[in-house]
Amino acid sequence: MTYEEMHYDVVIVGAGPAGLSAAIKLKQLSSEISVCIIEKGAEVGSHILSGAILEPGSLNELLPNWKELNAPINTRVTKEDFFFLTKNNYVKLPNFILPGEMKNDDNFIISLGNLCKWLGQHAENIGVDIFPGFTAKEIIYNDDGKVTGVLSGEKGVLKNGEKSSQYEPSIALKANQTFFAEGCRGHLGKQLIERFQLYEKNKFQTYAIGIKELWELNDNSLPLGSVIHTIGWPLYNNAYGGSFLYKLTENTVSLGFVVGLDYTNPYLSPYREFQNFKLHPKISSYLKNGKRISYGARALNEGGIQSLPRLSFPGGVMLGCEAGTLNVLKIKGTHTAISSGILAAISYFEAKQEDKHKKELTNYCTNFKRSSVYHELYKVRNVRPGFKYGLFPGLINTFIDQKIFRGKVPWTLSHKKKDNKSLKMKKNSKKISYPKHDNKFSFDLLTNLSFSGTNHKEDQPCHLVLKDKNVPINNNLELFDSPETRYCPANVYEIVESNNSNFSLQINFQNCLHCKTCDIKDPGQNINWVPPEGGDGPNYSGM
Repeated sequence: MTYEEMHYDVVIVGAGPAGLSAAIKLKQLSSEISVCIIEKGAEVGSHILSGAILEPGSLNELLPNWKELNAPINTRVTKEDFFFLTKNNYVKLPNFILPGEMKNDDNFIISLGNLCKWLGQHAENIGVDIFPGFTAKEIIYNDDGKVTGVLSGEKGVLKNGEKSSQYEPSIALKANQTFFAEGCRGHLGKQLIERFQLYEKNKFQTYAIGIKELWELNDNSLPLGSVIHTIGWPLYNNAYGGSFLYKLTENTVSLGFVVGLDYTNPYLSPYREFQNFKLHPKISSYLKNGKRISYGARALNEGGIQSLPRLSFPGGVMLGCEAGTLNVLKIKGTHTAISSGILAAISYFEAKQEDKHKKELTNYCTNFKRSSVYHELYKVRNVRPGFKYGLFPGLINTFIDQKIFRGKVPWTLSHKKKDNKSLKMKKNSKKISYPKHDNKFSFDLLTNLSFSGTNHKEDQPCHLVLKDKNVPINNNLELFDSPETRYCPANVYEIVESNNSNFSLQINFQNCLHCKTCDIKDPGQNINWVPPEGGDGPNYSGM
């Protein structure tokens, strides 16, 4: 089949902080470099979800005059507390025992979606072409196996595979180099890792799910710029994770919960743990005069430097969370994503000067290993794998590693196993009883989902593809009591019983938040997330 073609020097997949920063830096280095970004969200920022606290160093490097350019960065961190929660009480951990990497002096509380929207406008102003509402469905290779671009997804294809009256064909976006910046667990990134064997032997990524709500408060009990993190209850030793609460504006709070996807009990529900967390007396005291105004969820990388793939391959590179550059101790990935985008752009420009820009950008790998990002990730490499021994051993390991040795121990801990391999069978697991939702602080899933702006055209092919349709019942239900019905934060997966007592898996793909948790956590890796029609999915505002 022949497609309409568009040619650029660089095609970037994903309008997150990494992709946008790469595009802006390329144009800063040379206005002659043609750049486009393809973005699956209906608009730039609509699929972006993060805590988020911004460490501004990399943005200072990219756009030193961001303040004069009216960047949506206004709330400086003014106060921070770290609490260990018990069921009905809490202990405030003294700041002096916390690693310096966890402190937020001179950082800002932001909406990452709003920042990306602003970066997108700036990129367009300096000549970058941005195509929101278009998915990058397939990778284009030449006869030598080199990446030469991406094929956008068709629009207007019906569930039965036929073309509707609104059908729009795919477009081939071709380039000297394709930068992949899809975010955590990119569907094209998975393919690239396998095709080019980008992981060294025994390397793999580990993940968490982050679930977030925005709350509107009607009092000043929490000062502007306040930052609160917690560990302990309700997870304790059941899973790695914790919470965040950030006072974003005078009347808005970002509230979130992170659960490592290496948890072992198939009855654990990250969503229900989050709702339970809000019932704690300390947390509910902040929310008592407020209301929830937005909801969303997203997987995040936690593997750190042990889980980084090779970043370049013939015809392309990986940026930001596509590669896994999040600093798990800081719980921050925006500044490292921006830095990786800058490094990729510089690497392309260097190669272009030597007429090597159509070959593999191996200098990107070199530049990355010499960068502050690499050294930052190396310093905290032993924090996350230390928690495979449990909560308190993990905390002790972190204290020794970061406070005593300052990240300079001569050893590197390894991760235990892939997240999908961690679940115990239901016969060896204890069921978890969660409290009923009170509809004041905690809410049922479908009600919360209505606050995410999620929408998918119903008469389109399901974008959650089962490799084997028998596995959900014969394996997941039989052995693990269908964990997909609990780890999904959008009620996508339901087990339906027919009149003759047969069971089947119902996939409500219209609810999907594109968090990718199912693609990661499914025990047999039987669920493959592929992009739905461009523009569909969540429509986050201010997240």
